[in-house]
Amino acid sequence: MDLNELLVFTRVVQAGSFTAAAKSLKMPKSSVSRKVSDLEQRVGARLLHRTTRKLGLTDAGRIYFGRVAPLLTEIEQAEQAVGDLQATPRGLLRVTAPLSFGLLGPLVASFLAEYPEVQIELVCTDRVVNLVEEGFELAIRAGNLVDSTLIARRIGTLKLVLVAAPAYLKGRPRLKSPADLEKHACITFGSSPTPGTWTLHFGDKKMEVRVSARLSTNDIEMMRDAARAGIGVAWLPEHLCAADLRRGRLKQVLKDWSSPETRVHAVYPTARHLSPKVATFVDLLRKRFSLAAAGEERY
Repeated sequence: MDLNELLVFTRVVQAGSFTAAAKSLKMPKSSVSRKVSDLEQRVGARLLHRTTRKLGLTDAGRIYFGRVAPLLTEIEQAEQAVGDLQATPRGLLRVTAPLSFGLLGPLVASFLAEYPEVQIELVCTDRVVNLVEEGFELAIRAGNLVDSTLIARRIGTLKLVLVAAPAYLKGRPRLKSPADLEKHACITFGSSPTPGTWTLHFGDKKMEVRVSARLSTNDIEMMRDAARAGIGVAWLPEHLCAADLRRGRLKQVLKDWSSPETRVHAVYPTARHLSPKVATFVDLLRKRFSLAAAGEERY
């Protein structure tokens, strides 16, 4: 079946002449006539009465047009729907991210407010999710990426720093070296294999410190809130606490010691025909990540 034949036949009937249909389709009149003749030959029936003055449908043509015209309308509407989908973010967006990433709460809320036709399913897990098999369109991943057919776009860097509230530090032993952390209450990330051990880096130096966990949780934003409240020293992503550091709600301690910088990527199955909801979300993620790292409050 040649859909072009169906389209040309329908346009001829709707326009009332071969000449008008040719003009509408931007085709030579001879091509329009040939398409209709090919269609008639294929279906084995004459569909149009052709005279020098008038063009009319045969009984077979009337039946055929009545069935074909609605189908072509459905096809045109389907193409329009796909075009609309590719123009404006809409539909369900399934995203996976590490438990320790942070930052996503306000970003997701902002994205949903700006694009009311989008729904987001966000799954936070430290397991490496198979995007294709599990039906996810986007993953946020930190660290080295394994070789694969996935597309990765860098959105920023991740570094952990030691922070505490000024109220907590007041009157407590001064932190001069990582070993001093053993004398302090600490807030640790509870899903770590060794939640009570922090591995700190200073240039080429590396030191492992066993800390006392006053609070252990796998909610990274709860760790920041607890640090703000003066519960203890926390080891947090720099981008997550940059605004608090700039505004004095938190203070960085042992500034020379931190984690190595780790690249953060947005990963998706393919770059071909990337949907607007994925592309727009990734662009917003890069922008907000940069703002957060600069200490901007609104991220």
